[in-house]
Amino acid sequence: MSTAEAEKTPQPSPSVARQAGVVGLAVMASRVLGLVRDQVFAAFFGAGLQYDAFLTAFRIPNLLRDLFAEGALSAAFVTTFSQVLEAKGKDEAARLANRVATAMVLVIAVISILAWFFAPSIVYWLAPGFFDVPGKGDLTIHLTRVMIPFLLLVALAVQAMGVLNANNRFGIPSLASAFFNIGSIAGGLLLGFLLAQPLGITAIEGMAYGTLIGGFLQFAVQWPSLRRLGYRYRPMFSLSDPALRQIAMLMGPAIIGVAAVQINVFVNTNFASAIVDATTAKVLNGPVSWLNYAFRFMQFPIGVFGVAIATATLPAIARSAARDDIVEFRQMLAHSLVLTFLLCIPSAFGLIVLGRPIVALIFEHGKFTGYDTVQTADALAAYSIGLAGYAAVKVLSPAFYALKDARTPMLVSLGSIVVNYLMNSLLVRRYGHVGLAMSTSIVALVNFALLILLMRRKLGRIGGRHLSRTFGKICLASFVMAIVVWLVNWQVGVQLPLKGTLLRLVQVPSAIAAGALSFYFLCRMLGVQELDEAIGSIGGRFLNRLRRR
Repeated sequence: MSTAEAEKTPQPSPSVARQAGVVGLAVMASRVLGLVRDQVFAAFFGAGLQYDAFLTAFRIPNLLRDLFAEGALSAAFVTTFSQVLEAKGKDEAARLANRVATAMVLVIAVISILAWFFAPSIVYWLAPGFFDVPGKGDLTIHLTRVMIPFLLLVALAVQAMGVLNANNRFGIPSLASAFFNIGSIAGGLLLGFLLAQPLGITAIEGMAYGTLIGGFLQFAVQWPSLRRLGYRYRPMFSLSDPALRQIAMLMGPAIIGVAAVQINVFVNTNFASAIVDATTAKVLNGPVSWLNYAFRFMQFPIGVFGVAIATATLPAIARSAARDDIVEFRQMLAHSLVLTFLLCIPSAFGLIVLGRPIVALIFEHGKFTGYDTVQTADALAAYSIGLAGYAAVKVLSPAFYALKDARTPMLVSLGSIVVNYLMNSLLVRRYGHVGLAMSTSIVALVNFALLILLMRRKLGRIGGRHLSRTFGKICLASFVMAIVVWLVNWQVGVQLPLKGTLLRLVQVPSAIAAGALSFYFLCRMLGVQELDEAIGSIGGRFLNRLRRR
């Protein structure tokens, strides 16, 4: 292939941005509800002992979910299912889905039983500092056992999502996590507060049971769409199915790779659980909560932009790989990365500048104090540095699976363990929980750099000149945008005779609007070609329809 052909601006199928728009809007709804869920926790539990225990307990089924469900299964299943659907048709793909579901139920049931029995040891390994605080370790163990069944529910939901995505159905599966939040909020409040006394449980226990209700809804909301496509579950078990073996082969390295990520989570929680207050020399209640509240804001752009683009891209590039159409594969991947940068880099700058007023507006109510706001916002600024890298990894890792290469992302993830531990050791003593957030950002950026270099080596070229030029333009526009956002936020605070929540209700939307407009016009001036498509991916289709009318 000629150099001119290789370096041209990527022109992928327009369906990727369109599908990403559908996913992005659905994920946005989920993230908004996730913020509401965290607002409930912040108001009723603040950032202390009970919420630390809940988060750590939920992290254990979450860890297993990432190992055996969302992370490993999603990429391996969607890749293989898309290829079977393309090559052998719907009937064979349906049989594969049933065989995977049957095997998954058996394996995860065994894992869940073992996790229930070994919960005390797991909690001690994950958060040893909790056992220095009376009652905190025991509460975490109890909540862990309550929430372990969540693993099976979310695994089934992930598989259903994979089937629908491979059939180009993106809206309902992306909304499924919104139903998790609805179920966990409504169920948690009902069981934890309205029915807690008759049931003989505490408020935090009720919220734990609410997560199971949410997990069930996340799976159940996808049933009608599966039935309309003609998919019915029938118990099937066949170790001789070559497609099932391919999924297992892809999942093996994928599990190791995701395990590396979870080891980093384990290490971060371990460090956070043992952070000591310099004034009292006692273990702090709060760092685990502050990090979680901060990362909730990170999940917004990661989910709405990074995960949305990755979800829409994976079935398309898997089909390209199945046809050995590397030119189309390369163009789709490069285009998806440009869209990720265009949406996530300005988001990172905005979160750094507006972190404190945003955190205060959303969370500073009830038991969540001004001190909690400062600690959460500082962690958010550190997390934001790695936002674009974190989202780009979401796009790059599944691309390797589509090429039937699970080994490369696995090795990169394993290497991240060393980087994460070294950064934690260097930063946590001086910067506390903020150092842990900074370490997470460094790991994300290193992972992205390694994956993009290795993908370039695998494909030969991926439009590197266009990527780097566009990256520079986006960074410049984002920097100027950040100055505009800071000025508007400052001027509103100075000029208006408002305080507290009322002031933030004016500050935050005004600064965001000014930032969005300035970024748009700056990208126009700099000639960022993908700008219109990025806008289309987050709602521009509706505006375009209005223009046509």
